[in-house]
Amino acid sequence: QLQLVESGGGLVQPGGSLRLSCAASGFALDHYAIGWFRQAPGKEREGVSCISRRGGRIIYADSVKGRFTISRDDAKNTVYLQIDSLKPEDTAIYYCAADATFRLCVLRGADYRYWGQGTQVTVSS
Repeated sequence: QLQLVESGGGLVQPGGSLRLSCAASGFALDHYAIGWFRQAPGKEREGVSCISRRGGRIIYADSVKGRFTISRDDAKNTVYLQIDSLKPEDTAIYYCAADATFRLCVLRGADYRYWGQGTQVTVSS
C-alpha cells in the first residue's frame, strides 16, 4: 500500500520551531518529488515547499522563505520540513504529497498523486 504519514505538528508559541516529518511506506520515496502544503481555516490550500527526486530542485513559497527548510533522507524514506520563527498565520493543517511523474517539483497540489492525512500546526501564545 502506498502511504504517507505526517507527524511533528503541535501547539507552539510564536517564534518557536517544529520539525515535520513525512514518512513513506509501500514505495521508495527516492523516485518521487515531494511537496508540503497547508490548509488554514477559511483559506485555500497553499503550496509551502517542494523538493525534487534528487534534491536538486527546491522551491519555497514567499510566505515561508527564510523560515522553512525542506530536506529528504531517502535512506529513511522520509522528508522533513523544519519550521522556524513560527507565526500565528502559519497555523494550518500541513500535508505532504508525492508524485513520480515530473522530474523537478511544483507547488500546485493538483499535480501530486499521493497525499498524507495531515498534521495540525497551531501557533498561539
